[in-house]
Amino acid sequence: MSPEINLPAGIRSRFVPDINGLNMHVLEAGYDASSRPLLLLLHGFPELAYSWRKVMLPLAAAGFHVVAPDQRGYGRTTGWDGDYDGDLGSFRLLNLVRDAVGLVAALGYRSVDLLVGHDFGSPVAAWSALVRPDIFRSVALMSAPFAGPPPLPPRRIADRIHEELAALPRPRKHYQWYYSTREAEANMRHCPQGVHAFLRAYYHQKSADWKQNKPFVLTAWSAAELAKLPAYYVMDLNKGMAETVAAEMPSAAHIAACKWLPDDELRVYSAEYQRNGFQGGLQWYRCGTSGAFNAELEMFHGRTIDVPSCFIAGRSDWGPYQRAGDPEQTLRKACSNLRGFHLVDGAGHWVQQEQPAEVSRLLLDFVAKLAKIGR
Repeated sequence: MSPEINLPAGIRSRFVPDINGLNMHVLEAGYDASSRPLLLLLHGFPELAYSWRKVMLPLAAAGFHVVAPDQRGYGRTTGWDGDYDGDLGSFRLLNLVRDAVGLVAALGYRSVDLLVGHDFGSPVAAWSALVRPDIFRSVALMSAPFAGPPPLPPRRIADRIHEELAALPRPRKHYQWYYSTREAEANMRHCPQGVHAFLRAYYHQKSADWKQNKPFVLTAWSAAELAKLPAYYVMDLNKGMAETVAAEMPSAAHIAACKWLPDDELRVYSAEYQRNGFQGGLQWYRCGTSGAFNAELEMFHGRTIDVPSCFIAGRSDWGPYQRAGDPEQTLRKACSNLRGFHLVDGAGHWVQQEQPAEVSRLLLDFVAKLAKIGR
């Protein structure tokens, strides 16, 4: 039996069975009236439904039924295969969309007024809105911009970026391809410092608290440009993620002063990842880096997200700047109805946890304007 999650009053935890083969764990706020419009929140890596705890009550107070699931591979949701050699295809993007569609139906809704995705939850939200705009009537993408469906074959020449990174004077590797290796899970789950300290350092280094996070636009997808990214994105070739972030472990005084992620809240994450490991979330990366499931995404080449959309990230977040080019222009090409591009001061990658009041305000302002103009 898993321990109870220490949730703010007004947020409940429950399970929704038979969701595309999953017994899905969700957190809910604003569940007291069946007439409330639905707002669905999708987390990323290494997160949980719990990552939305600070914005759920403000959104519910505005009249929404707010639901945040532990997605496939995460937390208390069960029914997924966490074996590296298991069913990788169940973690592909269109099956994650099917998870979201199934949850909406199981909750008794035919549509979602606003779908929000953070980090790897952002591409799931983007594809949901692209594939089923009849269900997902507006979308907010956070930290990870959507560049649109992949191009159809014939493909361009082979990408040699990994060989070029490894050949740099300071040899490097890209974190997404590292996350796709067999050894990545054990490196984090069985690291010398322990899962709790690993997550503390990981969350710290990608937040606004790590003052070296000063993102800028890269000019090319090249080894020289990618090497300008922090080491948690473009890693030293001979280090795993546990060693990478250990070098930036905050002091005990800094941890005690951290208001956006106090240690008792971090323990919710560390308890779940100690129990489940990281492989469920890492399977998502493998689906992308392997290219094994690109063909079904290529069918949507040329399609855009046409429902109203917006983008939110922390101003200190490198997430929007991992690839070359202006992220706002990238989004405008992929989202025909982009209503806002917002960078939040005082936040890094974990924007909804670092600055929940501003994120809540931006989301509610977005839906209020949609209601006012009839979308």
